[in-house]
Amino acid sequence: MIHELIRHPETPSEAVDRIDVAIARPQPGVLALRYTVAGRIAQISLAPPAEPLRTDELWRTTCFEAFVEAAPGAGYYEFNLSPSTKWAAYHFTGYREGMALAELAPPAIITGANATHIDVDALIYLPPSEAPWRLALSAVIEETGGAKSYWALKHPPGAPDFHHGESFTLELA
Repeated sequence: MIHELIRHPETPSEAVDRIDVAIARPQPGVLALRYTVAGRIAQISLAPPAEPLRTDELWRTTCFEAFVEAAPGAGYYEFNLSPSTKWAAYHFTGYREGMALAELAPPAIITGANATHIDVDALIYLPPSEAPWRLALSAVIEETGGAKSYWALKHPPGAPDFHHGESFTLELA
């Protein structure tokens, strides 16, 4: 299934026209995502290709994110996926509480880009479960001039907040 991310109304973008995310759960413990950005890609700040290493603070520049509540009442995971193939994974016990590094297998990330599109494909590995997952999907886009726009399936009122409970709008069986 494909879902369109919505730009936060207070964060304009001159570079991005649209962001879509294709989502699948091919196995009980695997989340497959394809983020597709359409626009003027030369105006987007993209980190150069790098070793796929765990790296903090990827959200400070262009980054794609997935928040997954894998089991009711068990907190949620946050995944940061850089077009460079660097990544981060955290587990939270509650809304922005109890943050710890998630001890999971590294995601597999493949990036492709041309003048009008960026595709970031990721396979995220979670503990296998038959329970439905609740998802919040988002992106931070930094333009070469430094402006940032924030994109999500749904934005709660106020400043961009990808962790907010209202952002978890998708259920994946």
